[in-house]
Amino acid sequence: NKTTTRSQKRIGRGYGSKKGGHTTIRGAKGKKARNKVPLTFDGTKIKKGWIKRLPFLKGKGRLKRIKSSRITFNLNDLHKWFKDKSLVDFSSLSKASKIPEATLRRKGVKILSGASRSQTPKITKSFKFKDITLSQSAKKYNETKK
Repeated sequence: NKTTTRSQKRIGRGYGSKKGGHTTIRGAKGKKARNKVPLTFDGTKIKKGWIKRLPFLKGKGRLKRIKSSRITFNLNDLHKWFKDKSLVDFSSLSKASKIPEATLRRKGVKILSGASRSQTPKITKSFKFKDITLSQSAKKYNETKK
C-alpha cells in the first residue's frame, strides 16, 4: 500500500495564504503573542506547575496497562470448543476463538471458571493446559473432572 502524507499548512505567511495575518495562532495580546514563553513557565503560583504534574500525566506506566489486559476465557467456552482430555494451548485456542495466536501470546490468556456465586458451570470434561494460567476456581473444577 502506498502511503501519502500531506504537506503541513504554512501558517503566518501573509494574508493571501488563507492562513496568514499578523497574529496567526498567537491570539491578540499578551506575552504569548509578543514573545516566547518558556516551557517551564507556571503562570500562577496556585496551580501546580507542569514540571511537577508531569509524572502523573497520562502515559506514565502505560505499558503496565497493556500487559494487564489479558484475554479471558471461561471453562464453558472450552467445554463447547474442545473434546475431553484435549490439550489447550495458544494455537488451539486461537483456532477455536478465531483470535490470532500472536495477539493471544502478546496479551496473555487466563482461563476463568465462569461461575458466579449463584450458579455453577455444567462442565463434564477435563483439559490439559500448556503455558496458560488458570484462576483458582477453574483449577479446582478442572481437577475434579479428571
